[in-house]
Parts: sequence; structure tokens; C-alpha cells
Amino acid sequence: MFREIREEDREIYYDFVDKFYHTDAVNAPVPTINYETTFNEIMRSDTYVKGYIFEYEGTACGFALLSKTFSQEAGGLSVTIEEIYIEPAYRGKGLGTAFFTFIKKEIPAMRFRLEVEDYNVGAKRLYERMGFEMLPYLQMVIDKQRQHES
Repeated sequence: MFREIREEDREIYYDFVDKFYHTDAVNAPVPTINYETTFNEIMRSDTYVKGYIFEYEGTACGFALLSKTFSQEAGGLSVTIEEIYIEPAYRGKGLGTAFFTFIKKEIPAMRFRLEVEDYNVGAKRLYERMGFEMLPYLQMVIDKQRQHES
């Protein structure tokens, strides 16, 4: 159902990322150079980022991207599901559920995090079913890439 990204997945990864960043699940597209930077980091090491390709009956149909940090608050490894995208025709086939079950079992993290847009009802329903809870606070960010655009 899913596997680690390999070098030969570069173009399909770029395609899925581009589709993801042009959906209403995100606030704004990112520069395409970021796709390459991220893919190269996935190929270099899984210290900070790990990528997966979703497959259904032998057909690539999506991807997930995880990043890792250490959290004193959580008491250890914290994994953020940065991105998860499944082609519309393959949604509802258990891929998301299987992926979350896998990472919760196989990755020794003390915390898993993700972001979801409020109107993404289907995704929120899946995440809540998998045990995710809404946080009672806002997150803030300094995004150097966007600062240079202004």
C-alpha cells in the first residue's frame, strides 16, 4: 500500500507534490525548487525527512512526507506528517488508515503532529478516527522564503 520513496520516484513525487500544492488543502503553492530540495534531502538521509509513495494495486496514487524533531514537551521524538496526498480516485480505499496505523506502530515517536484546514472535513474525520486531537492554541511562524517575496 505504501513504500519508502526511491530515486526512480522523482518525477512521480514532483507530480504528486504539485497536485497537493494546487488543492484547497494548502494556503499557497510553494516554489517548485522546494520539491527538488526536499526530494534530494529524502535521498540523502532520513535524519530530518522521510517520504513514502502510496500504491493501490500496483499503481502509484499518492505520497506522504514526514519530518522529525525532538520535543522536550513530548519527552522524545516528535514526527510531523508534513504532507499527505492521495489521488481523488483512490481515497476511501483504506490507504490513509493503513499508513497512520503503520507509522504509529513502526516509528518510535512520542508525538505525531499534523495540520489540517478546518474545511477539510474528510481528512479531519480520518485524523480524529486515528486518534489525533485538535490543539487549543495557535501556531506562529517566520517563513524566510515568504519574507523575501514581500
